Amino acid sequence: MIWLVGASGMLGREVSEIFRASGIDWIGSDREVDITSRPALSEYIQNLQFNWIVNCAGYTAVDKAETEGNLAYAINAEGAKNLAELAAARDAPLLHISTDYVFDGKSTRPYREEDHAAPLNVYGTTKFAGELMVRENCSRSYIIRTAWLYGQGGTNFVDTILKLMSERENLQVVSDQRGSPTWVRDLAAAIAAIIRSGKDLYGTYHYTSAGDTTWYEYAREIHRLARAKGLLARDCIINPIESALFPSKARRPAFSILSKEKIVRTFGLEIPDWRKSLARFMEERVQRGSAA
Repeated sequence: MIWLVGASGMLGREVSEIFRASGIDWIGSDREVDITSRPALSEYIQNLQFNWIVNCAGYTAVDKAETEGNLAYAINAEGAKNLAELAAARDAPLLHISTDYVFDGKSTRPYREEDHAAPLNVYGTTKFAGELMVRENCSRSYIIRTAWLYGQGGTNFVDTILKLMSERENLQVVSDQRGSPTWVRDLAAAIAAIIRSGKDLYGTYHYTSAGDTTWYEYAREIHRLARAKGLLARDCIINPIESALFPSKARRPAFSILSKEKIVRTFGLEIPDWRKSLARFMEERVQRGSAA
């Protein structure tokens, strides 16, 4: 039995669907169980039999974290520690989700798992603290760093940009930050594959879609697909802008490309290109009738 923490979030929903389709036994929890509270967690698991924990919970509001650092730390670090301790006590593996934001974006090649972490913002700092606590408190742990997630049922770039395109004739989108847009369904499938593998090759791994792009190029591809599939009723001009001219509370890494060599080599995963996954996601929007 797998205990899926954060089951109602954007990633957690996809993981639950993958588990259900794969015949994997699981039970999910979300905000009804406070992972920052050991008494609340102890009460919840009192009669819960599990042999895995998958932690998809997290504080992910990057800009708000700059002023809500204590809350972000409580969820991303202390919550992760609590789950790691519970997993260790049950001798259960823990799979924990982390982020590209643990890096400073100064690399000139895709980041490897062993590269030095140097977060630029509060969110990244709390996520890296969570990584350290997971490693320290649960030897049977997988940490999966990912980036630029999008999917159904959560706040993400695709939904945000589609809404803006439907409301405005012109948009400015940052063109000097590179990363890999990642569909949560692909990540969820990778999580399930790791669990089904039965391998005890614990450690830190990177997973994003294949290929890379900028937010500007990403927005243009969303626009192209939306227009082609009838999701966008009218045109919108998208202009590139440097991040220095688009101020935000939190600093973001300019380079967020993660190397997937280790996870592919270890688990034999086939990682789709980000454009193909985005096209599949947009086609599903058409099927749901989710026009902008």
